[in-house]
Amino acid sequence: MKMFLKTATMAMAGMIAASAPAFAEEWRFNNPLPETRPESAELNTFADDVNAALGDSFKLKMFGGGSLGLKNADALRFLPTGSVEMSLIWANYLGRDAPALSSVFVQGSVGTVDELKKVLPTVREIYQEEFAKWDVTAVGYVAIPMLSVSVFCRDEPVRTLAALKTKKLRVWARDQVETFTRLGVSAQIIPQEDMYIALKTGVVDCALYPALYAHTVSLQEVAKHASFLYPMASGPYVLGVSTKRWSKTDDKTKAAITTAAKAMWDRTNQYDDDYERELAARKNMVKAGVNWLEDFPKEDRSLFIGAVSESWKILAEEAGGQAPEYRQRVLKALGR
Repeated sequence: MKMFLKTATMAMAGMIAASAPAFAEEWRFNNPLPETRPESAELNTFADDVNAALGDSFKLKMFGGGSLGLKNADALRFLPTGSVEMSLIWANYLGRDAPALSSVFVQGSVGTVDELKKVLPTVREIYQEEFAKWDVTAVGYVAIPMLSVSVFCRDEPVRTLAALKTKKLRVWARDQVETFTRLGVSAQIIPQEDMYIALKTGVVDCALYPALYAHTVSLQEVAKHASFLYPMASGPYVLGVSTKRWSKTDDKTKAAITTAAKAMWDRTNQYDDDYERELAARKNMVKAGVNWLEDFPKEDRSLFIGAVSESWKILAEEAGGQAPEYRQRVLKALGR
């Protein structure tokens, strides 16, 4: 009887195992952007596409808003070690560890959609090459809109460089620190997630930020005034995977990820309505109580662009290695 029961139990266990769905391999995707950003919605669609293609054999799980506690600037440290399987990365945040990457595409150096379209293929090639040196494989990209960057200030209206020189300014990348320093403005890098508190508590008086995304970080609650300073094209976000993990990933999973990534690139690499969206964002800021000022004067904006060009050259030379070559490749693609 005992033997019969043991045999029956084993048979039943086998039947249950056979009827249960296959164990799903789970990858965690680190998205440091606020969940209210349009890129986050695109990433969720990307994950849905991957999961739909692979069924029960695989699950790509999104962690948005920096919920995993992984910092943008640390991506080249945590991703190769397997702390997370996949992450969104922006090269301009990586200046501490990879100066050559952060100086490939200096913000403010490209100011039109036509120039952006010319240069993106070259930028993607450079990213592919440089990330590989850090044991990170770029498996896809997310295009960033053609943005209009404005100066948001807490207490007093600022719309000239002369006035900005009397304020403490929040920026998000080293090239911006260098550029504003050349213009006599005190600028410091404060991460996006800390910007609200920095303005609210007076750590900084003003913050550089695109109006298009200002509502996603509730900037209208802590900034009373804003003025447009410069147009900004950006290198794309990178979908990064540890090269070691990618090399061990089966072909079916790779195909699902790269196919979904290409679809996302095709959706985001569109710029026709960027300016209309910018104007709508400004109107919404005004409705929320922000005093939208006239643009910075043309002379000031020209001074800023000149300082950007000088900073880019110096940063590339300081970075050394292939950074000067990368800059030349980008300039060649731009026809400069």
